[in-house]
Amino acid sequence: MSGNGNKLDRSLGLMHAIASNMSTMVGIGPFITFPLIISAMGGPQAMLGWVLGSIIAISDGQVWAELSSALPGEGGTYIYLKEAYKKYFGKLIAFMFIWSILLSGPFEIASGLVGMMHYVSFVFPWLTETHIRILSFAAGLLTIVLNYNNIKFVGIIIIVLWVVMLTTVGLTILVGVIHFNPANAFDLPKGWFSFSWGFVLGLGGATLIAMFDLLGYNNICYVEEEVKNPGYVFPRAIIWSVILVALLYATMNFLILGVSHWKVVAGSTHIISDIFNIYYGHTTAVIISILVALTAYGSIYSLMMSYSRIPFAAARDGFFFSWLKGIHPTKHFPHYSLLVVGSLTCIASLFNLDFIIAATLSSRILIQFLGQIVGLTVLRKTQPELHRPYKMWLYPLPSILAFLGFAFIFISSGVGAISLGLLWLIVGAIFFLFWAKNNNDWPFKSVKQVEEAVL
Repeated sequence: MSGNGNKLDRSLGLMHAIASNMSTMVGIGPFITFPLIISAMGGPQAMLGWVLGSIIAISDGQVWAELSSALPGEGGTYIYLKEAYKKYFGKLIAFMFIWSILLSGPFEIASGLVGMMHYVSFVFPWLTETHIRILSFAAGLLTIVLNYNNIKFVGIIIIVLWVVMLTTVGLTILVGVIHFNPANAFDLPKGWFSFSWGFVLGLGGATLIAMFDLLGYNNICYVEEEVKNPGYVFPRAIIWSVILVALLYATMNFLILGVSHWKVVAGSTHIISDIFNIYYGHTTAVIISILVALTAYGSIYSLMMSYSRIPFAAARDGFFFSWLKGIHPTKHFPHYSLLVVGSLTCIASLFNLDFIIAATLSSRILIQFLGQIVGLTVLRKTQPELHRPYKMWLYPLPSILAFLGFAFIFISSGVGAISLGLLWLIVGAIFFLFWAKNNNDWPFKSVKQVEEAVL
């Protein structure tokens, strides 16, 4: 529970948890990736990607709800995988999750930084791509500074940014209702629906982006030891967040299609600013651009907070670099782990993100999401007596739907992304074996030692 003689503070409640999850889920996603979804399918039928993404998210949310309430602990997935597979290869798969998150996590946060700055570029149109990268790097440094505080202070910022997010989405929906044109929303291209391979690939690409936007309903699970009554808070925060955001996304994106023709949407890098500029002028568009940028920052801030707890949790178990388990002596948060994740995020903001995100997400799908779905079933069979404050509704149907959905997204990510993702996992496995051998750990322990460790 502690490092340097200190403990983490339990200061976050249900509202903080919902705010963190929803802010992470919305972020920059719907404001900058919706054009990519429209492009993937070439028309309003891209909303099918949102429908599939929502079904997958709601189903997977139940997986997280059960695991987080049954296996509380700082680090989230790291704890679930290690416990679920402890009789088999728990340490390996838990390490592989850490390995994948160290790359994918900072790049995921960096994508939000870059997307946020694209909306800032509407306010300052003279900004070049180089300027955007430099500003993204600077915003990353600011995020480290604002997270370098006790969890009470962090919780206050999360609530403020959540209110900004709700305001931004609310204004966008209001404008969509006022200026909605059904002719735009239902202008489906000829032959839009078919069971051709091209349709399936387009739907897979749209669903991948939709899920990338919807991810975040699990964000609070990484900071369990800083949440009051997690067995009560986690299931409610996860389920409520995913349902509310799925409804907000569906409503907002459908209305955007009704306000602006899908061909215009597909070609825009700041579609919300463009819409407000057309109907209410440049000054109003500048204000909404700032609100969108702050909404994106809510996701960035929450993600850096939660992802910084994962290396800390592993290090505290003697499973990663020991210095990462350090807790700030007065502010009581894992400051070294935060500095590592924050620094990697700043560096990632300088790179081209699209392909790397797809590649790292493919590795996370295999280890984290598919691994957890199977792990939940393993836990039910191997530890039926485990206390479960929340149990999945309609089990195992949500697990099956989530597994099939993530498998579909994995296949749709493309040969290049899959290959790079698998290569990263292979390198991680080699690194793990090298570490295990030097520490006389599994699989280099004797059979007797392994059995004693399990017992």
